[in-house]
Amino acid sequence: MSETKLQVALDFVELARAMKVAQAAVAGGADYLEAGTPLIKSEGLDAVRKLREAFPDKTIVADMKTMDAGRIEAEAAGKAGANVITVLGAASETTIRECVEAGRHYGIAVAVDLLGVADPPALAKRAAELGVSWLDVHCAIDVQMTGGDPLALLRTLREQTNLTLAVAGGLNSETAAAAAAAGADVVIVGGAITKASDPRRATEEIRKAIDTRQAVATTLFKRAGESDLRRVLAAVRSSNLSDGAHRLPCLEGLRPIQQGAAICGPAVTVRTVPGDWAKPVEAIDLAQAGDVLVIDAAGQPPAVWGELASESAKNKNIAGLVVHGAVRDSAEIRELGFPVWSRLVTSHAGDPHGLGEINQPIVISGQRICPGDWILADDDGVMVLPRAQAVEMANRAADVLEAENRIRAEIRDGKSTLAQVVNLLRWEKKGGPSVG
Repeated sequence: MSETKLQVALDFVELARAMKVAQAAVAGGADYLEAGTPLIKSEGLDAVRKLREAFPDKTIVADMKTMDAGRIEAEAAGKAGANVITVLGAASETTIRECVEAGRHYGIAVAVDLLGVADPPALAKRAAELGVSWLDVHCAIDVQMTGGDPLALLRTLREQTNLTLAVAGGLNSETAAAAAAAGADVVIVGGAITKASDPRRATEEIRKAIDTRQAVATTLFKRAGESDLRRVLAAVRSSNLSDGAHRLPCLEGLRPIQQGAAICGPAVTVRTVPGDWAKPVEAIDLAQAGDVLVIDAAGQPPAVWGELASESAKNKNIAGLVVHGAVRDSAEIRELGFPVWSRLVTSHAGDPHGLGEINQPIVISGQRICPGDWILADDDGVMVLPRAQAVEMANRAADVLEAENRIRAEIRDGKSTLAQVVNLLRWEKKGGPSVG
């Protein structure tokens, strides 16, 4: 077996759910169990105590992310049963030293988390002088959502330090092998195990990847860059996108002509007046395969689109159409299988006067849509991803989907209700004065 250890980050806010996944992960070959920062903030150090009680022979990591009061927090974690605690590298040197001194007294290793550190190599050198045992090369969740990757820093530090190097940041069964090959002593995996429908199997696959240095293919827990944005968006739903974007609403009143259709792609925008179908049809010639035509026709009839335009767009492999206005020939469009979302369906069309413009910003339902913004549409509605935020929004949608997959598995496996799984009553808003 590889000397590289597998650490599972239990970043839950409910202890019962964390313990179930911990049991599965240990059965799958996990070496270390981490009481993640969300779990400690939610449950306190009782999370560490419960893990120590249930897994007396396992290394327990308390991801305290200490920033101050180093001695107090290190002692408390040690007394609770932690073998390793984390302190932020951005903390003062005094705080790091206090953690180290308390660690020596209680037999705890101290890991410095490099989140937000401006000069990691310099801190790595100083950390060794202070008696730190580990460095956590950590690509933060919010950075992961924009395509961040911790392995480049890992390789740099591996050449410069003999400290234990742990690496975390969106790792999965495909990237864990690369992390081990890059010199990680500890590979920390969170969502790829804790959000898996089968955490034991997920742990086994990651354990295999680490030991063999061979990636194990996965379709989940992979974050997108611009080059694979379409892949991620094709796997999620508009509801996932809304949840990941703080309940962003869809474009109001736009409904699919054909149920079950789902599209994503960059927008080609069109502004026209009700009934004037010249610019919508001309936009077909400008669009590329995979694009989505988005037409603002003031939300009114007559129709600016029909069967013949759909036939033409389908021949160009355009992904679909969104119309803030009216379309007609709905039966023929359904028969063609060309995906269309519109506010209205009507029998009468207008005439091609040529008013309007193509590939200029438009506004629908109060949301500004620019050429190149991404569109995702399905049975629930049409969502807009501004181009500058599209990668992050897609990755957060994938994160929501993965979390739902885990909850779904818990409902099915335990024959539980949703309220029971997420402990809904505990999180209901309690009374108290309002602020602001």
